[in-house]
Amino acid sequence: MAGFGWKLHGDGKHLGPGDIVKPGERLTWGRTVGLGAQHVVSMIGACFVAPVLMGLDPSLALMASGVATALFLLATRGRVPSYLGSSLSFVGVSAAIAGQGGDTGTLTGAMLVVGACLAGCGVAVQVLGARIIHAVLPPPVTGAVVMLIGFNLAPVTAGTYWPQDQWTALATMVFTGLALVVLRGFWSRVAIFLGLLFGYVLSWVLDRTAGRIHSVNGSGKVTDHWRVDFSGVGRADWIGLPHFHAPNFTGSAILVALPVLVALLAENTGHVKAVGEMTGDTLDDAMGTAIVADGAATMLSTGFGGPATTTYAENIGVMAATRVYSTAAYWAAACFALLFGLCPKFGAVVAAIPGGVLGGITVILYGMIGLLGAQIWVRNKVDFSQPLNLVPAATGVIIGVGGVSLKITGSFVLSGIALGTLVVLVSYHGLRWLSKTAGTPQPPLLDGGTVEYDAGPDGGSREPDVPAPGERGGPAAP
Repeated sequence: MAGFGWKLHGDGKHLGPGDIVKPGERLTWGRTVGLGAQHVVSMIGACFVAPVLMGLDPSLALMASGVATALFLLATRGRVPSYLGSSLSFVGVSAAIAGQGGDTGTLTGAMLVVGACLAGCGVAVQVLGARIIHAVLPPPVTGAVVMLIGFNLAPVTAGTYWPQDQWTALATMVFTGLALVVLRGFWSRVAIFLGLLFGYVLSWVLDRTAGRIHSVNGSGKVTDHWRVDFSGVGRADWIGLPHFHAPNFTGSAILVALPVLVALLAENTGHVKAVGEMTGDTLDDAMGTAIVADGAATMLSTGFGGPATTTYAENIGVMAATRVYSTAAYWAAACFALLFGLCPKFGAVVAAIPGGVLGGITVILYGMIGLLGAQIWVRNKVDFSQPLNLVPAATGVIIGVGGVSLKITGSFVLSGIALGTLVVLVSYHGLRWLSKTAGTPQPPLLDGGTVEYDAGPDGGSREPDVPAPGERGGPAAP
């Protein structure tokens, strides 16, 4: 199956108990288009928040997401139903590159290189198998890198967005948190989008009732200004192409961006496995292709000035709720995204989101990104009583979050995310080698979900050592 020629599921209107619509099937075209619209609503919050936070064109981001999704579906031959949207993992990178004096061209150039590396990793996975990812990036390492990428963003919220309108930020944070926790089903999956709408409307109401606010604006200057500035919306055309720009490449920016490769690999492998479990189709043989497709999509997007792309968990949640895994719905969603991208006025409305609203959203969003690292540790039962797991993670996270720097030469400095990731990788594998050489006990390299790749001498899975009763970490002695 090349991804087209979907078979109608039943009568195309109803699903029986336990029924699922497989990737090669579809409902009636009306229902399929409706599901595509639902996928767009689910992803649109994160998809346009990412470019706004990075200073990129949100209209181009939406258009790029549609093209990226189409490319992904073609590359995987319709086996992996997924939507590719703007990656939030590069928001911290954008702040670091801006701090070095880089512009959006420098940022997109660095992301393009990461996309090329991601595609290269996909080729390696396709040739060597998924075990190569788990060997190089075991859960203690992956969790630490994802955590430091998220928490490294805390100063951006505290120093840039929150001070612009602290009370709107607080209200938006509370509303979004309540929406995430209280709402169910579809509405819980668009809680970030609802939070943005709430903050947007609140800011407009405050402008009408309380007048201008005296605070720092987006450029960091203290002025009297309106919370919502619609001047750009009035100037924007209804139909037109988004703003394109070419990338440029600097070594320092690329080094800052490369650690995000770890997060992208973790996202891609986790999402492909999740889709495989839901559809009942083992997708291990498609893992490498999916990673290559995401890398190629990132290169295509950033080559024209757009953000990097990644598979979206929001849309996986929609599939789980609807039990419709049809790739036809994703083609419909891609078409919707392309149409939105051709409306500059829509992009201008997005770009006018007040800083205070972004402050409330990013408090939750950045924290959630960081805690995904902890989720990796918990799901894979990483034992932090083992110094081999504890020391690399502890040092790397503090270096990454604290912005510790290491001056190599007069013009070359490693700091923050780049230095923290390097410390985690080198210290984990270096200490593991030293521990093995010295003959000291060590935990298994692979996580509990993939121990079948770590075969013992008899060809079977090697199980982790279990402490005896009465020993530290073991059950209580009788």
